[in-house]
Amino acid sequence: MKVSQKILIALVLMSILLITTFMAWRQYSVAAPSIRIGVLHSLSGSMATSEKPLVDALQLAIEEANATDGIQGQKIEAVVVDCRSDPTYCAQQAERLITKEKVKVLFGCWTSACRKAVKPVVEKYQHLLFYPVQYEGMEQSPNIIYTGAAPNQQIIPAVLWALNELGKRVYLAGSDYVFPRTVNIIIKDILAAQGAVLAGERYLPLGEIAMDELVSDIVKQRPDMVLNTITGDSNIAFFRALDKAGITADKIPVLSFSIAEVELVAKHALMMAGHYTAWGYFQSIQSPQNQAFVQRFRDRFGQQAVLDDPMEASYIGLHLWVQAAREAGSAEPAQVQRTILRQSLLAPEGVVSLDPATRHLWKMARIGKVRSDGQFDIVWDSGRPLEPAPFPAYRSREEWNQLLQNVEGMKP
Repeated sequence: MKVSQKILIALVLMSILLITTFMAWRQYSVAAPSIRIGVLHSLSGSMATSEKPLVDALQLAIEEANATDGIQGQKIEAVVVDCRSDPTYCAQQAERLITKEKVKVLFGCWTSACRKAVKPVVEKYQHLLFYPVQYEGMEQSPNIIYTGAAPNQQIIPAVLWALNELGKRVYLAGSDYVFPRTVNIIIKDILAAQGAVLAGERYLPLGEIAMDELVSDIVKQRPDMVLNTITGDSNIAFFRALDKAGITADKIPVLSFSIAEVELVAKHALMMAGHYTAWGYFQSIQSPQNQAFVQRFRDRFGQQAVLDDPMEASYIGLHLWVQAAREAGSAEPAQVQRTILRQSLLAPEGVVSLDPATRHLWKMARIGKVRSDGQFDIVWDSGRPLEPAPFPAYRSREEWNQLLQNVEGMKP
């Protein structure tokens, strides 16, 4: 065979190989489009400071999942929506994501008002929402996975700790919507059972920054401590007013349930130093899993980036969903529902496992004391993951539902 013929045959074989490779790639790209997921968080309004970082935490988890072959070889793609700190608008966007964008799962919401607005949407379409924030409990939905703390994993142990460590005369300060008012029902039950005194109780509209009247009342009532369920940017105004009035942590300590590392930027940490907060996760947890998680996040989003509990709960929620979808062999909500309730994970906060009875996670409870650098010294933890109890057992579910009827109808 002549040399020219050999070259021609080689070129033909190479062309066939290239065409075959291209057709295989094209077939794969057509057969395996990305899997779209919906992200519902407020990027504007009073909740933006708290919620924006959760989008970053989800993005990190998505990138990690995609780096390990996604789901059945399909990459995950986030469709992010700004909920504008408006529960009604968020519910509308949830429906659009499901019906128009064809997302396979939703991650998001912060306030209970937002979650309660989105809940009937995911139930209507038999879809799935991962909710990442500690909350007041009194809820279970077959279409929601709750990766934040239930009351017995945050509120109840923290209040019992505070009554033992900080005093028995208590002032309740909160935003005026479902979470604070429901939580304070639980807290007042605990105060009565422990022989403590309710020194005062006030609620402010979401986004309120006028705090002088509230702080004046705290000064007048002279409580041993304040239990704080104020939410969002209002917390900055609250602590600024306390600082202006000379109320420091050594005089009247504040135990908060919605302040985390993200809110404690340097200029705010100084006036909050010495006060307390209760979460399941703190960035300062000294474990190999958490230290590696913090480093991965900072490598991706900058060495000054900070992490907090709802961010970690968002991150682990995405990974739990990926595990379930991989096990099911599909990202379709109905298929993921078959496998999601048997998932567990060695998370940055410790081992978490989904509880099939409640669709909440078994989680650790922790209390942190604010440092001047914006981090927390962990002063107490539960020692082991706590079984979730969204309906505190000292009342029946029917009694809780009856007691909360008026609260459920409130607007944020």
